[in-house]
Amino acid sequence: MFADRYTLAHKIYPYEKSPDQDLPEAVRHPVVVVGGGPIGIATALDLGQQGIPVLVLDDHEGIGMGSRAICFAKRCLEIADRYGCARPMVDKGVVWNLGKVFHRDDKVFEFNLLPEQGHKYPAFINLQQPYFERFMVDRLREMQAQGAPIQLRGKNRVDAVEVRGDHVVLDVMTPDGPYRIEADWLVACDGANSPLRTMLGHDFTGKVFQDSFLIADIRMKGDTQFPTERWFWFEPSHGEGASTLLHKQPDDVWRVDFQIGWDIDRKEEMKEANVRRRLDAFLGPVEYDIVWSSIYTFQCKRMERFRHGPVFFAGDAAHQVSPFGARGANSGMQDADNLGWKLGLVIQGKAPATLLDSYSEERVHGADENILNSTRATDFITPKSEISKIFRDAVLGLAGKAPFARPLVNSGRLSVPCVYDGLSLNGPDALTGGPARTRVGAPMVDAPVGEGWLLEMLGNKFQLLCIDAEAPDSLEVEGIPVSRVAVTAKGNPDLATRYLGEAGTAVYLMRPDQHVAARWDSFDEAAVKAAVMTATGRA
Repeated sequence: MFADRYTLAHKIYPYEKSPDQDLPEAVRHPVVVVGGGPIGIATALDLGQQGIPVLVLDDHEGIGMGSRAICFAKRCLEIADRYGCARPMVDKGVVWNLGKVFHRDDKVFEFNLLPEQGHKYPAFINLQQPYFERFMVDRLREMQAQGAPIQLRGKNRVDAVEVRGDHVVLDVMTPDGPYRIEADWLVACDGANSPLRTMLGHDFTGKVFQDSFLIADIRMKGDTQFPTERWFWFEPSHGEGASTLLHKQPDDVWRVDFQIGWDIDRKEEMKEANVRRRLDAFLGPVEYDIVWSSIYTFQCKRMERFRHGPVFFAGDAAHQVSPFGARGANSGMQDADNLGWKLGLVIQGKAPATLLDSYSEERVHGADENILNSTRATDFITPKSEISKIFRDAVLGLAGKAPFARPLVNSGRLSVPCVYDGLSLNGPDALTGGPARTRVGAPMVDAPVGEGWLLEMLGNKFQLLCIDAEAPDSLEVEGIPVSRVAVTAKGNPDLATRYLGEAGTAVYLMRPDQHVAARWDSFDEAAVKAAVMTATGRA
């Protein structure tokens, strides 16, 4: 499809004369992704599955070090499943649904993030980010071997970027010298410090939290173990940190986070003796090896818009939140999930370029939701005034014996998928008595259907889910095929609960990112076509 216009040849252009002379004519690419972390690779997988040529440039080579992101939520795994790489993540990861909250030595309460049955994936897995990245890159290599038009170039650093009307020009430096390329579309997934964001003159707005946290990944020796749960302490009795968080990771590695305050000497705190001092006070007489350690501060910030002409920002390059609630990488995966299908339709001429404005609209909505939750969690965990601390301690004191107080305890509201309530791509919500959890704008909820899973049946394109409702096998709307998936509520009680509610039959229009675009009691061809037009930015 793209052979006449684009080339996928990887050619390096070293300077043959003085570096102030012009580079040779640049090769043009449909999409260039800058950043080979999880979000950049996810974007490449999404586009590659659609047959869209995509080039990924990363200034490093190989997989990163350290746990960094470790908690990956159910929705993130469902997205990875559509990309073909979720199963090894779950097989390697530590599955958990249960969390416990303590105040000093007392357990305040515990919670189960997925108490109901009938889901292919768990509420969360703990998996060190390097593993997560590796499984995604393995899938990318597999797709390349199958002919997917994806390139991944390591040690390719973008030194300059210029937007020229409808395309972007990038100067890239490699160990062999510089070269220049052009891109119809550029996706910046180059992390929290995003050089591209700086080069293009875009700023963040938000709040920096004046606190520091020490991370230590440790491997305990002997028989000492903790349950596979998320444990969070407010004012732990061991005294090493105003709060402490404990998670189990694969390879018998445990992640410990200590809240250590703002006015610290980082170099001093990072000395092994001081890291061990905190760990010894927390663990007691336990032998362990330190695998990795770091100190981080955090901020809740975002760009005003995530689209700037032919340039898109995704993941930490677009928005940042505190780590409480595991909203960083999980939100970034939803960015890739949202942008991929829209960019694919536009490149293939099946939707107008204005559809891409909805990427910013919807993902800014998601970022604001994450920032709100992260800010509230941070304010509860690290109260900055005496009255805030009095309130926090009163809530913790009540929560152990008074159920009404437990929802007020906020050790990090854990990541849930964003619902695009009231946004521009939504069609009608006309299902009489339909469940709120699968309303228009919400992600489709998995359910067992026969011997399989609903989300596996639905895939990643526009589809009609018809539950005990008649509809044609397929129809086409302005070049976009819409196929039918027919299921029955009989024998599938979880499906009936999650999608019918009080309704007797239902028809759901699903977007390629598996969000609900519209829903009705029965099939109406004109209404379905109108909803597809709305969902593709043509209404």
